[in-house]
Amino acid sequence: MDMSMDKAIGSASVRLSKKLTRIINYYLKPYHITTEQWSVLRTLSESDEISQKELSIRSDKDQATLTKILDLLVKQENAERVANPLDRRSFLVKVTPKGEKIVSEVTPLLEQIFTKITIGIDENRLTIFRDVSLTLEGNIERLLEENK
Repeated sequence: MDMSMDKAIGSASVRLSKKLTRIINYYLKPYHITTEQWSVLRTLSESDEISQKELSIRSDKDQATLTKILDLLVKQENAERVANPLDRRSFLVKVTPKGEKIVSEVTPLLEQIFTKITIGIDENRLTIFRDVSLTLEGNIERLLEENK
């Protein structure tokens, strides 16, 4: 019997995501951050100062989740909120020197981990994996938009 799409794609993706999160959290533990915090910190490090709304879009986090993550990053002094000179009602967010240090140390570490994770998978297959993943993500986004 053929495997269902739910099992072949859904369950396999969930298992992979959980295992990736587990291994990345293991390597992030000495830095006292989680994968969720890492994704926001990395995104912040790619910008100078950014609105929380724009950060939410770029990091693919809803506003409530992002607020909690930012509160932790600010408490740990990895990020800071600064007054928005164009809108006194809002803040901009930026990475601190401490946060930049973490990004500069963690980025090559995670590259090494992903190199180990992808052992035995040639460049062509990784490109196909990325392309298929992006297509699936785009299709999901379209379905979400249709159901709003």
